Amino acid sequence: MKITDYILNEIKPISLKSSIKATKELFDNLPITHFAVVENNKLLGCFAEDDIHTIENTSEKLVAYTHLLNSFFADEKATVLELLKIFADNNTTIIPVLDKNKAYIGYYDLCDVLDVFSTSPFMIENSETVIIEKIETDYSMSEIAQIIESNSGKLLGLYISEKKDGIVQVTLKIVSEDINEVMHTFRRYNYKIISSHENDVYLEDLKNRSEYLQKYLEM
Repeated sequence: MKITDYILNEIKPISLKSSIKATKELFDNLPITHFAVVENNKLLGCFAEDDIHTIENTSEKLVAYTHLLNSFFADEKATVLELLKIFADNNTTIIPVLDKNKAYIGYYDLCDVLDVFSTSPFMIENSETVIIEKIETDYSMSEIAQIIESNSGKLLGLYISEKKDGIVQVTLKIVSEDINEVMHTFRRYNYKIISSHENDVYLEDLKNRSEYLQKYLEM
């Protein structure tokens, strides 16, 4: 199923002619954070529930508050990851969708998009999540993939999960019969393993050596 199959039209957009009172009632009765405002099939923006509830004069029309409109939307070609970023950046539970002619065609619901992402092979296939760290100028996506595949592993996907002070952390989803060999090779190539793993041979060895050294010092 394509992500565009999840475009909804159950909740109708509002117009600038709508009253503050009516809009507040809609927000109270519907589980959404924003309402799309559409005129002549064109998206003007979205009103946020928090902004509408701060307006005291409920007899006024929305047209008096166009300065509160938020501008965000997705087009038909947007990917799941792009949609998740729009949801996060705008702290919203819906995203208006426009066609190639910039006409409003519906909206995405956050729950639907999260369901699509959570049921993707990247998320559900049995795998190991490994977080590695290295100096930004030294790491290489092709090298990361080569390290995994040279140890008979399979890379399901990766993303840069943190970047700070010239250091990057990369989160990997790996299918491997021997994840220790993969992590050992990463360490040989000066990647630091950030995530913790049961039966990590390297850490177990360090622990045993530390315990031996402690006993030696106590003799």
